[in-house]
Amino acid sequence: MATAKPLYQQLTQQIKGYPPEEAREMAFMLLDHYFGLRKTDVLTDKPLPPNRTEPDWSQIVNRLNRQEPIQHVIGTTIFCGLEFEVSPDVLIPRPETEDLVRLIMHDFTERTDSVKILDIGTGSGCIAVTLARFIPQADVMGWDVSDEALAMARRNADQLNADVTFEKQDILNVTDAELRKFDCVVSNPPYVTRSEAAAMDRNVLDYEPGLALFVDDNDPLVFYKAVADFCTRHLTKDGACYVEINERFGEATRQVFEERGFRQIQVYKDIHGKDRSIRATF
Repeated sequence: MATAKPLYQQLTQQIKGYPPEEAREMAFMLLDHYFGLRKTDVLTDKPLPPNRTEPDWSQIVNRLNRQEPIQHVIGTTIFCGLEFEVSPDVLIPRPETEDLVRLIMHDFTERTDSVKILDIGTGSGCIAVTLARFIPQADVMGWDVSDEALAMARRNADQLNADVTFEKQDILNVTDAELRKFDCVVSNPPYVTRSEAAAMDRNVLDYEPGLALFVDDNDPLVFYKAVADFCTRHLTKDGACYVEINERFGEATRQVFEERGFRQIQVYKDIHGKDRSIRATF
């Protein structure tokens, strides 16, 4: 009877070009995705499912060895405990963004009145869908400039039974939004400068959308200025704006909000001690 541990060891040995711990994590993810085997199942050498459909392991390993993200290989990723479809059309959700979502949930989950939330640059829809799922009283909207991203966000919302309205909007040129007010505006906008690209891994540069990643070095805070300007007109009196930020520009981004009249501005650090998000209110 075929068991999990030999296959896990085979995959770990065949996945090249990654640190050993990362290769092991990929092997665990593959066995979980294709056979529903958790880490403990693999480590205790549980039998492989007898009626399993065996994937083409050599093709999968070759894709990984070309630095293609494993999330693209299996087509999904886990974000805040929910499984989202991903592709090269959207950014792969990161743990840092989970922290941003948890901050919003902490602030709004216990409110009993309706909460209007806008996610600017929704991508896969991970922020908007998660907030809609975990804040029952929320009325959630997601914006993106990419048709492909919006199509994926809608699929994720449907698959996860989340009530989210999606619209095509460019925060740098918003149309038909003059009468709208939101209690929460959240955004994880492009914030990696072009000059930082040289230090990035191939699995990001070659496989994730530059439109959602990069911003020109001569105006790296352009999207934060646009989001903050939008909030001055569309955030309710007691509302809050939440953004994920470039660690290099924590103080500069804080000043963007301060210059636009925000009075309570908190910069939060990630698990590595780097400036990673801001919460701002009037």
